[in-house]
Amino acid sequence: MYNQGAVEGAANTELGSRIFLYEVVGLRQSEETDQTNYPIRKSGSVFIRVPYNRMNQEMRRITRLGGTIVSIQPVTVLEPVNGKASFGNANSVVSELATSGETANSEGNGKATPVNAHSAEENKDKKGNTMTQAKAKKDHGDVPVNTYRPNAPFIGKVISNEPLVKEGGIGIVQHLKFDLSGSDLKYIEGQSIGIIPPGVDKNGKPEKLRLYSIASTRHGDDVDDKTVSLCVRQLEYKHPETSETVYGVCSTHLCFLKPGEEVKITGPVGKEMLLPNDPEANVIMMATGTGIAPMRAYLWRQFKDAERAANPEYQFKGFSWLIFGVPTTPNLLYKEELEEIQQKYPDNFRLTAAISREQKNPQGGRMYIQDRVAEHADELWQLIKNEKTHTYICGLRGMEEGIDAALTAAAAKEDVTWSDYQKQLKKAGRWHVETY
Repeated sequence: MYNQGAVEGAANTELGSRIFLYEVVGLRQSEETDQTNYPIRKSGSVFIRVPYNRMNQEMRRITRLGGTIVSIQPVTVLEPVNGKASFGNANSVVSELATSGETANSEGNGKATPVNAHSAEENKDKKGNTMTQAKAKKDHGDVPVNTYRPNAPFIGKVISNEPLVKEGGIGIVQHLKFDLSGSDLKYIEGQSIGIIPPGVDKNGKPEKLRLYSIASTRHGDDVDDKTVSLCVRQLEYKHPETSETVYGVCSTHLCFLKPGEEVKITGPVGKEMLLPNDPEANVIMMATGTGIAPMRAYLWRQFKDAERAANPEYQFKGFSWLIFGVPTTPNLLYKEELEEIQQKYPDNFRLTAAISREQKNPQGGRMYIQDRVAEHADELWQLIKNEKTHTYICGLRGMEEGIDAALTAAAAKEDVTWSDYQKQLKKAGRWHVETY
C-alpha cells in the first residue's frame, strides 16, 4: 500500500537519474487503459518507471485505473550493452519493462507479460521443506529475458502472414512468422516478445512497444531455431466519446505486414506461463480468442512429430485438455492443427470448444468457456488435485469468475474451500493466469 513516508524516503535518495519504480497491483484493463503507456495484467504486479517530477501525477492516474501502489523504489540509470540485457537481473528487467509501452489487448489481442520480481512465495512440499515459485520453476534453468531492449531492438523480417479466421468469422486474426536469423533472441514456450510499430503517437513521440504471447515453440514453426510466431487479432473498438471505430496501432500494423517487410522485436519476457518440463505432467488449458497462442506452443512441443524429434529429452506422455472459447466456428483458431492432434493422440489430448454464438448453455443462453468448465467441473476438479497437474488460463479478463464458481461447487462436494485450495496451487506454481 502507498504511504507518504515511502515516497519521501525515495525522493531524498541521491540518484542522478531521479527515476522511481512503482510496483502496482489491481489495475483494470479496459478501452481506456488499452491506451496507457505500460502493460496491464491480472496475473501479477505491474512495474512502472516514473520520473520524480511526475510522481504525483502518476499516482493519481493509477488510482483512477483502480490500482494500488504497493512499493516505490529508486532506480539507477541502466545502460544496455549492444541492446542486450544479462539474465537474472530482476530490477533491470522490470525497470525496462515499465517503459515498454501500452498493451494491444482487447478482444483477444496480444498479451502483456511484465516480469514479477517478487514472485517467490513460500510453500511447503510433502516433506515439509520450504520451497518457492522460483524454485518450482528451477527446472527451466536460465530463462532468457530482455535479450533485446526497446532502445535497441532486433530488426527481423516477416516470413509469412496467414489469416486464421475462416470465411464467415468475426474480425481479423493473423498468424505471423518472423525470421530471427542473425539474432541472439532465444525464448521458451509461454513467453512474450515486444513489437515496436513505426511512426509517432499523438504526442509526436515514437510509438512504444506492445507485448504479444509467442505462439511457437522455442524451435519455431520450422523447427530450425530461426523463427518466432505470433497470433494477433486486429484491435477494433468504438471511441467512447465520438463512437468512431478505432483500430489498434500495433495490431493493425502487424495484421497487414507483407513477407519481406521489417519489424522491430524486443524481449523475450515473462515467466508466469512456463510449461513444466515433466513429460508426465497433466496440462489443463482454458483459452479465449488469441489466448490460444501460448497453448499452441505447448501443444506443438508435446505432440508435433518434428518437435518430438528435436527434443529427445522431452517425450510427452501426460494428458492435455484444451477448453477453447470462440464466438463462431470459423473463429476456431488453428482448428485443423488441434483436430489433427486429437485424432493422433486421443488418449493424451482432449479438445472442448465453447462456441458462444452457435451453442447454448443449460440455461438457454450463449455457451461460454465458464459454462464448459461448469459442465466438466467434477472431472476437472479431480484432475486439478493431481500434483502433476498445471492449469493455464489465457484470454479476456472476466472468464476467471465463472471458472472459479464452477470449481468452487465441485470442491465443496468434498468440503474443500476452492479459494484456499487455489492459493496453494498458485504458491506451488501450478496455477497460471494471463487475462487482460
